[in-house]
Amino acid sequence: MTARSHQAGPSRGSVARRAAPAAALAACCVALAAAPAPARAEVHAAIQPSFRPDGLGARTAFTFAFRLGGREQELPAPLDRAVVHLPAGLGIDLRGVATCAASRLQRDGAKGCPGRSLVGRGLELLEVQAGSQPIPEQAAIWAFRGADRGGRPVFEILGQGETPLQERTVALATLSSDGRPYGSKLTVSIPPIPTLVYEPNASILSFSLTIGAVGRPRAHAAAAAVTVPRRCPAGGFPFAASFAFEDTTTASAVARVPCP
Repeated sequence: MTARSHQAGPSRGSVARRAAPAAALAACCVALAAAPAPARAEVHAAIQPSFRPDGLGARTAFTFAFRLGGREQELPAPLDRAVVHLPAGLGIDLRGVATCAASRLQRDGAKGCPGRSLVGRGLELLEVQAGSQPIPEQAAIWAFRGADRGGRPVFEILGQGETPLQERTVALATLSSDGRPYGSKLTVSIPPIPTLVYEPNASILSFSLTIGAVGRPRAHAAAAAVTVPRRCPAGGFPFAASFAFEDTTTASAVARVPCP
């Protein structure tokens, strides 16, 4: 007579014990999927364009400045891209202005480019996060003419910080035509600004760049010639800017320069 072996199946209790962790994991996944995405910080932007002198058709020094800030003194995310809309008739004459390669700026700084390629200077204020403590840093800015791309003028904006960061970055700005009431726009691609190890990239809080010069050319003066539009629309010369940040937040601002 052949003996038959009988293998007992899993008990109801053991099945229940094994099913419990799986059910808990599934419930956790459902809860995570249903949880709302974290709110993105709101960023406030303000722009301040100016002409000096501001006479119609006059050769001028054109300054474009902006400020960025979060709600309740929160730090805005690092800036990734900006588009600046300029009024119709604003003249930017680059005839006779030399070009410089961005690689030279990155390697040698402002001294690496010929003086005739300089089109503007300015300052920017950054903020670096060191643990829970924010640290401000002021950086010098130079704008040089780069090689045209697709027939469009390119500006290379060099930023150089010293304390607490010794960082050098080059942003590229392309000048192209724009729709009314504007005449042209600058599209600026801004590289990350590295800070301390394990800390986020630096955030830009304010920026001011002056393009062009007034009077006779001087050594190390900006080579580009900027002229005020010959006609001023009702309400003043219109400007606008939009900003995009690393965390996908955006901000925008408009302003008008009063008619002279």
